[in-house]
Amino acid sequence: MKQVWVKVDPWQKDLVTAALEAGADAVLVPEGKSAEVKSLGIIQTVAPDGDLRLGEDVVEVEIADKESERLALSLGQAKTVIVRATDWTVIPLENLIAEGAMVIAEVTNAAEAQVATSTLEKGTAGVLLVTDDPAEIKRTVAALKSEAEELALEVAEITEVQVLGMGDRVCVDTCSNMSVGEGMLVGNSSAAMFLIHAECVDNPYVEQRPFRVNAGPVHAYIRVPGARTRYLSEVRGGDEALIVGHNGKTRTTIVGRSKVERRPLLLIKAQAEGTEVSIILQNAETIRLVTPEGEPISVVELMAGSKVLVMLEESGRHFGVKVEETIEEK
Repeated sequence: MKQVWVKVDPWQKDLVTAALEAGADAVLVPEGKSAEVKSLGIIQTVAPDGDLRLGEDVVEVEIADKESERLALSLGQAKTVIVRATDWTVIPLENLIAEGAMVIAEVTNAAEAQVATSTLEKGTAGVLLVTDDPAEIKRTVAALKSEAEELALEVAEITEVQVLGMGDRVCVDTCSNMSVGEGMLVGNSSAAMFLIHAECVDNPYVEQRPFRVNAGPVHAYIRVPGARTRYLSEVRGGDEALIVGHNGKTRTTIVGRSKVERRPLLLIKAQAEGTEVSIILQNAETIRLVTPEGEPISVVELMAGSKVLVMLEESGRHFGVKVEETIEEK
């Protein structure tokens, strides 16, 4: 997720409040103002005496020529560099990004922020927004924080449903409500993850829990933001999770809690693009997968020939990061 810093120098309390309310990551403030920021809310401060020390952890460079670009590049190998433009927009940023410098680009609006954070596809680490308009702060944070992956989902055909014994399964309760066609990607293998539907379907016996995905056992992988995976056993309150729609569109949410309980389990096997894939889920009618049409289908209704959505990947994972090596998961 890209960083959004807001410059509040000279000091303006209303801009700090706007940054807090919008969900900005940090504010750059004059020396001596960090304590006042902390009295308003929890947010990082960038200042000579801040959480990130301006002039030490973070340095500012105005790029006017090739020499100042080289200075920014050298500093950006060990520190975070705020780069300010004089008469350029993209080319020096491309050079700095390509060389691996840790760059925060100074911008004045959401449009400039989106250019900076998408340059060379990778983009800068974030932006420092310079504006006197609280509404522009909200627009910029929304523009960068709402950007998410769009995933390619495939159709898998169920081949077998097998009743297993008891196991520890995880419910992921989030701080967002989900709707029909949305859920989370979970799998026995990182190479094949099933779209598990949120508990937002009417049921005569159980109230809806639209914020919840009954995701699977503790060993399973779950897809999280940043093209990473985690084990379900690792998910904690305060973590980020990825909500995925049947159309592949995603959005980021915050985990409120994960709830581990011992429950009866099912092994569900399927074929997708000639490969056998599988998932273990709780044996209960309220646990649902998603059909290609975006409709929820209960695990107790699955039979050979039923079709559901999965995401396939060729690579394995090392500590949640996609790697190109020989990994076989059975």
